[in-house]
Amino acid sequence: MEIIILGDSAIPLYEQIVNQLKDQILQGKLEQGSILPSIRALAKELKVSIITVKRAYEELELEGFVETTPGKGTYVSMDNRERLREIRISQIEEKLEEVVTSVKNIGMDLEDLIERITLIYGEV
Repeated sequence: MEIIILGDSAIPLYEQIVNQLKDQILQGKLEQGSILPSIRALAKELKVSIITVKRAYEELELEGFVETTPGKGTYVSMDNRERLREIRISQIEEKLEEVVTSVKNIGMDLEDLIERITLIYGEV
């Protein structure tokens, strides 16, 4: 599990952890049932406060990404795989709405947008 913390980012540290763990779960890098590092271990590894990691884990649990069992640890949720995918799709749709609005504002037509998306999709 790789998490990169940027101290000079406008995004709070706990949110950076949350976002990166969500991405790893949605991409399948962290599989359902996988145990996450303990709060103390992750805080030490990332050189952040225990409270920061605790807040990140709590946020992930509230959103259904992880489950915590007292005395056993925090695991990637075995439930809601489809719900997690829907959350990610919703986030993508929001970004696409911004793109479409910008495209319309400059007068680009749908065919040109589709052509550009196809090219970018092929390159990624």
